[in-house]
Amino acid sequence: MIDVLDKKAEQSNLSPAEQDKLHCLKDRISHMLREEEIAWFQRSKTKNLLKGDNNTKYFQLIANGKNRKTHLFQLEGNNKIIRDETELKDHITFYYRNLFGSPTENNFSMVENRVDDIPQVTDEENDILTTMFTEEEIKEAIFQMEHNKAPGPNGFPAEFYQVF
Repeated sequence: MIDVLDKKAEQSNLSPAEQDKLHCLKDRISHMLREEEIAWFQRSKTKNLLKGDNNTKYFQLIANGKNRKTHLFQLEGNNKIIRDETELKDHITFYYRNLFGSPTENNFSMVENRVDDIPQVTDEENDILTTMFTEEEIKEAIFQMEHNKAPGPNGFPAEFYQVF
């Protein structure tokens, strides 16, 4: 659509609606390019920036380079070199199975409805746990809070609640 409007602008004047649409489309593309650059920047987990805009290629190289460092392309084992992805997985799985041995048999079951051996909360304890906090308990908890810690649910620090 941008190409069509650009070609039309070269041949004749655009109407105000077309100029507005072209401007909106160009803004949208620059926004999308910026979003892509930010995504690649975050994926690359790098702190330094190159001068100028559109460093996406740089961030892609960093991210892909880090991925390449952690990827196994081949292993030497059993007097041969293993390059195939499935053979690599099989070789690694076999190695760790031999390293840790076969799984031991256990005697516990996973029956979820069996709760007779698990201590249960009594009705009295449940009432204590579900009662509303009193205003005094809330004030006591607020004044025990240390300053300069994480903000509360409304984004205000503990000092705000202690003063007001």
